[in-house]
This record gives sequence, C-alpha cells and structure tokens, in this order.
Amino acid sequence: MPEWYLYMVRCRNGHLYTGITTEVERRLADHQASRGAKYLRGRGPLKLVLKKYIGEKGMALKIEKLIKKLSKKQKEQLIKDPVRVMHLFKRVRSKQ
Repeated sequence: MPEWYLYMVRCRNGHLYTGITTEVERRLADHQASRGAKYLRGRGPLKLVLKKYIGEKGMALKIEKLIKKLSKKQKEQLIKDPVRVMHLFKRVRSKQ
C-alpha cells in the first residue's frame, strides 16, 4: 500500500499550493519542470515549505481539502508548526 504525503509549495509571488503525493521530491521536480498542476506553471522558482506523512490516500485527500479551505494566515501557521496538521488528521478521524 503506498504511503501518502501532504505537501505545500511556496511560489515566487508568495502564494501557497497544497497537494498530495506518494513521492514529494519527484512531484516537486515535476512542478519545477512545468509538468503537473497548471496553477504552478510559470510561478517558479518553487520552494517546498511543508512535507507531512499522512498514510492512506483517503485521509490525505480529506486533509488536503480542509487545508485548501484555510486562509493564507492559517496555512502559514501550519508551515511554522506542522504538528497542527495532526490536529486536522484527528479532526477528520473523529468524523469517520
């Protein structure tokens, strides 16, 4: 069973992009090469600012969805304190 990670990338203009993957470094290389997410094309250089192991794909998708709804300020707080991602993990788990 593949292991899923949540990651956040900061664009040149300061915007944050959130995604999930099983191979963060490969996915970042894809983004840097303008492959993958159209949103990131032409927004480089890109910097990986958060990488967090999640586990199952379904859980990773749910946490990604929650993070995408957060404000930029809240996302910046997650970057400063990645343990907060685990609070989202527990929140999603409790709803199951």
